[in-house]
Amino acid sequence: MAGTDEVPSLTAYVNARLIDPASETDSPGGVLTDGERIVAAGAGLFNSGAGDDARIIDCAGACLSPGLVDMRMYTGEPGEEHKETLATAGRAAVAGGVTSMVCLPNTKPVIDDMSTLEFIARRARKHGLAKVYCYGTVTKGLDGKELSEMALLSESGALAFTDGVKPVKDAQVLHRALSYAQPFGFVIVQHAEEPSLSAGGVMNAGETATRLGLAGTPVEAEIIMVERDIRLAKMTGGRLHFAHLSTAEAVDAVRNAKNAGLHITCDTAPPYFALNELAVGDYRTFAKLSPPLRAEKDRQAIIAGLIDGTIDTVASDHRPEDEEAKRLPFSEAAYGGTGLETLLPVTLELYHNGHMSLIDAISLITNKPAELMGLAAGRLEAGAAADLLVFSPEKGWKVTEDRLSSKSKNSPFDGRPVQGEVLQTIVDGRSVFRRGE
Repeated sequence: MAGTDEVPSLTAYVNARLIDPASETDSPGGVLTDGERIVAAGAGLFNSGAGDDARIIDCAGACLSPGLVDMRMYTGEPGEEHKETLATAGRAAVAGGVTSMVCLPNTKPVIDDMSTLEFIARRARKHGLAKVYCYGTVTKGLDGKELSEMALLSESGALAFTDGVKPVKDAQVLHRALSYAQPFGFVIVQHAEEPSLSAGGVMNAGETATRLGLAGTPVEAEIIMVERDIRLAKMTGGRLHFAHLSTAEAVDAVRNAKNAGLHITCDTAPPYFALNELAVGDYRTFAKLSPPLRAEKDRQAIIAGLIDGTIDTVASDHRPEDEEAKRLPFSEAAYGGTGLETLLPVTLELYHNGHMSLIDAISLITNKPAELMGLAAGRLEAGAAADLLVFSPEKGWKVTEDRLSSKSKNSPFDGRPVQGEVLQTIVDGRSVFRRGE
């Protein structure tokens, strides 16, 4: 449960397996914090003792890493508080080890002006849980036509710009956005889905959709948009990021663009490397996502993209939906799944299944998203914020409704056994979550 401990002046986290991807550290070690900041971190830090003036936190051999950085999640506040609030999202985040998260702008009202952005920042600070940052919209009102005041939004704290779960479908508009953003170094984040191809589709097109009698969204809807937008990025020199890639050919297109030296990055989300279209089963609406779960060959290609670095980061894609929106016929149910509390254990499946080392898996959800978003987070180094995570990579648990802190419980991993449990989460030196309390 979340807590609001006072910030101790000097705290030593000892007897830990230190995991710090930014410094390539995976060894016994510890971290010393003073108030809100890290004073020192490293292998063998407390070999000669922690000193008499420090409060001692014994990690008992558990892993100690930077707090997780989630670069894409949705909070219902403002406008859809029945799905999630900043308070419930904050509790879910710290229960999942997330200490920094970046909110999508498709709130009500949308984040296309400074007042909404500042409202969210104020509310998040009041709750004092995970740190909350925001995207600004690419277009005003998410209408896909007129560009938002990106420079002003950036000055107010927007980290990057996206129309969220809606693609910027007009090529001329995206061209203007990339051209405008280029001299500022702003990142434009695109939901890659060609809307005229995906219209009416509710799951991946193919044999499973045909068997279930459901309209399908073809992989080409993602591939065509990715290929088009890569060309626009080449024309403008702008920084373009693709969200939640799900198809093999889209990953190939990004790989080729990177090899050509273009400013292209991308991420995926845990469902796209841990599940495939068969998870829909007999019309299981918790598995109705956007983009949809794909075929097994696409899932394998996402894993390959993570291994070779084509896919830069993993984001939770946390999208809570209330019970009434999900307990409908599959074609009518809302898209989306919660993900804050399953981000760590499902990403650790890449480690447990032998695809990558523990430090490389943790890098996908700490320093890499922090670097992409320009955040001073995801590192254990002197002067950095004392945002820490203590976790057991081996501890197993089962994803169930009563285990989740999110206001909505629509996890695509519902019922799945996972490995990797958060034991304690620290934000700015304050313990905000301890397992069992």
